[in-house]
Amino acid sequence: MANDVLEQIEGSRVQLGAQAAEAEELGTLPTHTADILRKTGVVRMLQPAKHGGLEADPREFLDAVIMTAESCGAAGWVAGVLGSHPWQLALMPESVQDDVWAADPDTWIASPFSPFGKARKVEGGYLLSGRWPFSSGTDHCEWAWLGATVVDAEGDGAGADGTLHMLLPRSDYTIIDGSWNAVGLRGSGSKDVTVSGAFVPAERVIAEQKIVSGVAAREAGRSENLFRMPWSAIFPNAITAAIIGMCRGALAASFDYQRDRVDESGRLVREDNFLLAQLSECHSEVESARVQMMANVGRMWDIVGSGKEVPFELRAAARCDQVRGSRRAVEALDRLYSHSGGNALRSDRPMQRFWRDAHAGLNHAINVYSGPYRAYALTRMGAAVPPGLRRDV
Repeated sequence: MANDVLEQIEGSRVQLGAQAAEAEELGTLPTHTADILRKTGVVRMLQPAKHGGLEADPREFLDAVIMTAESCGAAGWVAGVLGSHPWQLALMPESVQDDVWAADPDTWIASPFSPFGKARKVEGGYLLSGRWPFSSGTDHCEWAWLGATVVDAEGDGAGADGTLHMLLPRSDYTIIDGSWNAVGLRGSGSKDVTVSGAFVPAERVIAEQKIVSGVAAREAGRSENLFRMPWSAIFPNAITAAIIGMCRGALAASFDYQRDRVDESGRLVREDNFLLAQLSECHSEVESARVQMMANVGRMWDIVGSGKEVPFELRAAARCDQVRGSRRAVEALDRLYSHSGGNALRSDRPMQRFWRDAHAGLNHAINVYSGPYRAYALTRMGAAVPPGLRRDV
């Protein structure tokens, strides 16, 4: 069934590419683009089968995100971010999953997870308030995961319980129109959302560290291989997959553009051996990022399939490779762009949009390299990894 998703995306390439400029102008994916993504099933690939999902191999999901981003960076970004959220919802009580999916398995969940909210404990749950930027694809979602820390009645004590992820219906938060105006990924509609004193039942709250450590999957009784995969194999790689797809899209646009391009001397640039070498090297770098990511996910998939838990050493290495993969792909794109001439800057050339979108994706917090790089190096040295570094591995 995952093959059906890939075939649907392949058949939608022209439509996705044609609406990219419209999405950028609107500052959000057009409704008909969201409809295309729903039809492909990409956002349901990591969703429990019981709730209309495909429970696909994560590598198939990542390939679907890459393929989508090749046609439209913003659509691929939204597919990757929103497509990772069902995996997390599967770790929640069955009643919560029913709340979201019982009426419509194609119900989408936004985020972000950053702990910009303040939650105060009350009987049966929490009262949540705050403002969160970067809620990608939020216009097309009916629920949102929002990160928060617990505070007392005076607003003190934030962080004592770690970051909590709280699930809210659309009626409990407000989307701030006009809050998303960025140089890249404009079409992702990553707007701000606000909450003012919303009650969040305890059953719709989960500790971030339980998700990352795998405790949440065990407590939920999930035995399926998909939901026993490490968090770091899912969400971070979904971001990197979208970036790789954007760089692939830029490469395809570049090969098409360079085919008949003439330089200042009137010579066809395809006769320039140095340029040809640069194009081919950039292709190889982008593909290397994809291959390394898939190999790491495959190793984890095999370990989980054997009934074992993925060791921290492999998780640390894969997280390091994930961050480096994002950077490797974008660095290759930069080299490509520097050999593309002035006409590549024109707004009617798709290369410039892919370039801007990829750089915007690289700025996501999941691609900050200091923590994952340090965690891996310390692990290789046999040294203790501080809790703060272990938290996102």
